[in-house]
Amino acid sequence: MRASNNLIQSDPAILMGKPVVAGTRITVELILEKLAAGESIEQVLEEHPRLSRDSVLAAIAFASEALRADVVYPVRDTA
Repeated sequence: MRASNNLIQSDPAILMGKPVVAGTRITVELILEKLAAGESIEQVLEEHPRLSRDSVLAAIAFASEALRADVVYPVRDTA
């Protein structure tokens, strides 16, 4: 995986290897959760001044690349 120009890193010594924005302990997961909850990129940047627009976009790109893997994710029927 390309890791979006080294802006996203995974190190077993940092948060058990969860992908984070380089130089922070801010996870890709947290960024995606905030965006999925309806926060704008600008709101995420205001809450986390150590992030840049490029790092938020890198987190999105990282997630997109991860989901391209040849894995089937079952979806539960909630109806």
